[in-house]
Amino acid sequence: MAMRTGVGCSLAAGMAVLAALAGPASAARRTTLATATLLAADGTHKGRARVVAIGDRLELKVAVRGLSPGQHGVHLHAMGTCTAPDFTSAGPHLNPAGRMHGSMNPQGSHLGDLPNLEVGRNGRGTITVGISGTPGETRPLLFDADGTAVVIHAAPDDYHTDPAGNAGPRIACGILAGPR
Repeated sequence: MAMRTGVGCSLAAGMAVLAALAGPASAARRTTLATATLLAADGTHKGRARVVAIGDRLELKVAVRGLSPGQHGVHLHAMGTCTAPDFTSAGPHLNPAGRMHGSMNPQGSHLGDLPNLEVGRNGRGTITVGISGTPGETRPLLFDADGTAVVIHAAPDDYHTDPAGNAGPRIACGILAGPR
């Protein structure tokens, strides 16, 4: 009997060590809340975006292909519409707190501000970025009545110029949709 207890304790201790080594992010449940197919003005598929809940935080994952190499601004826009050719139907950046633009702006930043996406020589790029706020706070802002769009810009965001970071024309757009 003592041997069984010892083995059980060793097994439990070993599992606790493995769980600690795995860290909280890998142990947290991952749930895809929404996806967006990113399309160019001519309707060609340029990539996909996903909003994923991981425990008490949200991430946006974007993967693109067929874009010019270099950095491209990526933003969450206030309207869930993507009318070609210029995607201005997506409206301004998602900014429920009414802040200025950019992580380098002393009065910024807002919810739609995201880091630049680096696209390689092969035309492909990925980015994973945390979205501010808890899922309970942010989900109603992302999935309000008019929706949210993910927009890729032609140029990099400079992280301070209001209202859009001087990121140039909108070259791809997708509407976040899916299970909420």
